[in-house]
Amino acid sequence: MKFLLTTSYLLYASTSDAFVPLIPVKSLANPTRSEAHPLDNHDDDRNISGNTIKSSFPVSQTIQSALAAMVITMSTLVVTPLPATASSYDSLSPEQKFAAEAWREVDSTFLDRTFNGQDWFKMRQELVKKKYKSMDEAQDAVSNLMSTLGDKYTRYLTPAKYQSIFDTATGSLAGVGVEIATNKEGIPMVSDVEPNSPALKAGLLPMDLFVEGDGFKFDKSSTPDDVAMKIRGPEGSKVGITVLRNGETKDFIVTRQPIKVTSVRSYMKNSVGVIRIKSFSGTTAATVKETYQDLIKKGAKKVVFDLRSNPGGLLPGGVETAGLFLEANKPVVFVVSNKGVIDSQETFQAGIDTETPLVILVDHNTASAAEVFTAALKENDRATVVGEQTFGKGIIQTIRPLSENNGGVAVTLARYETPKHNDINKAGIPVDKETDVECPKDNAFACLPPNV
Repeated sequence: MKFLLTTSYLLYASTSDAFVPLIPVKSLANPTRSEAHPLDNHDDDRNISGNTIKSSFPVSQTIQSALAAMVITMSTLVVTPLPATASSYDSLSPEQKFAAEAWREVDSTFLDRTFNGQDWFKMRQELVKKKYKSMDEAQDAVSNLMSTLGDKYTRYLTPAKYQSIFDTATGSLAGVGVEIATNKEGIPMVSDVEPNSPALKAGLLPMDLFVEGDGFKFDKSSTPDDVAMKIRGPEGSKVGITVLRNGETKDFIVTRQPIKVTSVRSYMKNSVGVIRIKSFSGTTAATVKETYQDLIKKGAKKVVFDLRSNPGGLLPGGVETAGLFLEANKPVVFVVSNKGVIDSQETFQAGIDTETPLVILVDHNTASAAEVFTAALKENDRATVVGEQTFGKGIIQTIRPLSENNGGVAVTLARYETPKHNDINKAGIPVDKETDVECPKDNAFACLPPNV
């Protein structure tokens, strides 16, 4: 039995305080109606944009992939013996079985089939042969093993970390209503605060730097996800948060509540409309379509898409949203599996508007599906990109659970290329015009350069 939980957009819709730049796992070719999971909110035949995306490969030939953000494949795991016989497998300790299972999950899906130039099978033998004193020691060994792969997104998830992701996806945890990113020095900060959220009522503001959360101190090595794990918790519980603001520390006690994040907002000034997209989900294209058409009706002659601090989300969400503004038969993205299979996705028919001037405002936290959207419009000469170089995350992860409640593994299983076959991973997308990106999230006009 398999459960697909599109964590990325569920995070935004309910409880997320951290938007990690991981793209969820889905079939990269649009699934048929019979293959689409009801939780996916994605139907290959629907035409929400008037511009369905066609894929070069049927589902049976594509990888089950693609989590901006993340989709967790919750499947019943059948532990198949790694040693030659079932009896020898049964002789393994629980710690050794855990290590073998974790190795196998990585082995079956990891994108780099050289495993960073290592003797992967020899590493398995050493991993499974070792006598562990405790499960904690075995978990440390698996974590160390995965750290040798040269990919920071492929990693072991402790039971607590994995449970946090699962609880967030199922709405079992609450947050305070902040969007977390990093500043240019790599320090976690508040990049946005949700209206009417506990964080806003408590007094947290954008640009506040996280110093401590729930008794845990943060520094440059801390990730937005580290901060989120400390801030999230049971609904109604309180969490202490310390931030640095203008050189002074400020302490807050905030009550955790379920947070419904508005991922698409809009406003207009002097015939220029702005659509801010905080993440991409299965419903983003439909929402953007409605929002965009409303701005045009109000007299917008140009539209700006504000994707600052957008970490991605659901890959098809970025693809479908880009298709709203492209002509027919335009390439949107190319996805390359760990077997070298290239799935080319392009527009099937013209979108709702292929002429109105478009501008995309990005920053160093714009990643994953947001970069897919940006590159699709930029490289098809449909939009001008301003701001600063984007994050550069051109790879796709899956998150898989391990049996016996031993956490899970996040594994990179595919990469993508832009319409012009550029690999942006660790490089990002260069902008057409550099400009300040520190203007308020509700006033993108202050960031726009003249004559754009």
